[in-house]
Amino acid sequence: MKHFKTIKLTIICLGFLSLLYGLAHMDQPHRKTNNETTAMAENEPTKTVEMAEQKIMYLTFNDGPSENTQGILDILDHYHIKATFFVTGSNPEYFDLLKIIHERGHVLALHTYSHDYETIYADANAYFQDLTKLENLLNDQVGIQTNILRFPEGSANIVANQYHEGIMSELVKDTEQLDYVYYDWNGENGDHDPKLSPTTLYQNALASVEGKDTVMMLMHDGSENANTLQALDQTLQEFQRQGWEFRVIEESHMPVFHQLEDNSAD
Repeated sequence: MKHFKTIKLTIICLGFLSLLYGLAHMDQPHRKTNNETTAMAENEPTKTVEMAEQKIMYLTFNDGPSENTQGILDILDHYHIKATFFVTGSNPEYFDLLKIIHERGHVLALHTYSHDYETIYADANAYFQDLTKLENLLNDQVGIQTNILRFPEGSANIVANQYHEGIMSELVKDTEQLDYVYYDWNGENGDHDPKLSPTTLYQNALASVEGKDTVMMLMHDGSENANTLQALDQTLQEFQRQGWEFRVIEESHMPVFHQLEDNSAD
């Protein structure tokens, strides 16, 4: 009888120890063997994280509005792209397009009223008189004011020296003191030469952005720029395929685009 009680006590103790062991291990995760871990690593797909480069383009048009502007606006609408138009007063019959440009969400900026080099580059006073005339035009036609401008031929051009030696250095200084903000460019399609074919303009535009991640793109919508209109659809389609994000010029928080050497495209 005593022997039987000893066996019973031993069984109870073993059962109690087994229960304690089970409780101690029930919350621990299953530990994989080296073989299990290797097999899972081999079957798990490789995850690759690619950081997409942000490519920013400021698409700009000089010299309009003209008979080519409406077509350019329609193409921009098709691609949902906003642009900046550096306008002039050279074509009064198209002044109604100034309001349309603004209403479609594009930016209007200053490119002088007359766009006549002999007039605007005669001296600083002549330049600002002409610029004020354009500012008044935008205020009358659209009801806006802007301090964004682009010099015909760019801020570092040497063409202006034909009319007044050193005029560009003087104008750059004066415009900055008067709180204007001027923009040159670092990409272009070459349409300052209206004889270039649409195919050449397309090729020039693509070549000018290679290796860049921020571009101020110069194009024209003047009266002589019908080929720009012809090349624009294909050009914008390719730019979007390359992943360019389009932005308009704003009065603040903008990168600087100033010429470091002569650029002959106006």
